[in-house]
Amino acid sequence: MAREPVSGAAPSVRIIEAMPAPTKSPTPDVGISRGFAWTVLGTLYVVWGTTYLGIAKVNASMPPLVGAAIRFLIAGFLLFGFRRLQTGERPTMRQWRSAGVVGAFLVFGGNGLVAVSEKTVPTGIVALIIALVPIWLALIDRVVIRSTKPSWRTVAGLIAGFGGAALLVGGSVAGHVSLSGMLIAVTASLSWASGSIYARSAFLSSDALMASGMQQITGGFVILAATILSGQLGRFHPTEVTGSSWLGLLYLIVVGSFVGFSCYLWLLRNVRTSLVSTYAYVNPLVAVTLGVVVLGEALAGRELAAGAVILASVALIVSSGGLHRTDAGGGSDAGEQRGTELQPELPFEGGGRAQQRLLAQDGRGELEPDRKPG
Repeated sequence: MAREPVSGAAPSVRIIEAMPAPTKSPTPDVGISRGFAWTVLGTLYVVWGTTYLGIAKVNASMPPLVGAAIRFLIAGFLLFGFRRLQTGERPTMRQWRSAGVVGAFLVFGGNGLVAVSEKTVPTGIVALIIALVPIWLALIDRVVIRSTKPSWRTVAGLIAGFGGAALLVGGSVAGHVSLSGMLIAVTASLSWASGSIYARSAFLSSDALMASGMQQITGGFVILAATILSGQLGRFHPTEVTGSSWLGLLYLIVVGSFVGFSCYLWLLRNVRTSLVSTYAYVNPLVAVTLGVVVLGEALAGRELAAGAVILASVALIVSSGGLHRTDAGGGSDAGEQRGTELQPELPFEGGGRAQQRLLAQDGRGELEPDRKPG
């Protein structure tokens, strides 16, 4: 049963405290308040939309990979340690190996490269590029893996989405934005999608929060290795980091990694998946707005048009059900569970897959779990 929020606590703290603790299997409360559910979803919109601004603040006086490594190593160890003490679970080497692969794709390839791209590309454009993640997922799932035959909406969404991406990247050719930075962001979105597909059958901890902590730890060490190899660690001087950058890093750790993920996990267990998936195209709008208002970023008409096409294509794919899992999953070994049978992948600000088979099956209504197919 949900705990009573602490009086006087910050809104984000009250939201987390009101959420039921993660369980080994989804146990959504069919009597959840619509108002509370919308509050959690609205928090997710804002939190993950603001992380692009947080990354920009960190990048202002800190090498991008250094900031990302610090963020995920601290968040990962805290999250893992908390769940380790609470559950007493001892992850196996096989689980750590799987978490390492997922972390390399999602944490390093996804979030780490986003931080790198933001050094030369405005936050709003990076957010719009990351909105391609659901499109990559649909393409890999439907065309490469051929799990199911794509609907006309999915096909139309794929064509429109990549057309929007071409329009967006074309702006760099015209000299508006760094082409290399945009290609790094595109690589980040593809890496996230690829890692999400792999995570479907990876053997991960059955505890969602512990699995997330393990992915952040392993991914954080991959980023740290890249930091050393690229020479960014040698350019990091703590005394030269501004207070604004330290506050931005603290915000990413506490709000981006803890509050955002807690909201995401709760929604996946209690709310219709197609509704949860709307964060994939609402977050970029928040990021674009903050980039213009706070950072003074200017977006040309070409970028705005491309962004509108990308977001419309994501909406098409989501509405078609093109991101719902269709794989049957698999069994488990003793003490292990196939990763995303029971948990989402580590959340990615502004993008990620909307389908989760961990949802209860027989709910009804807009703010309730999906019906069981068939």
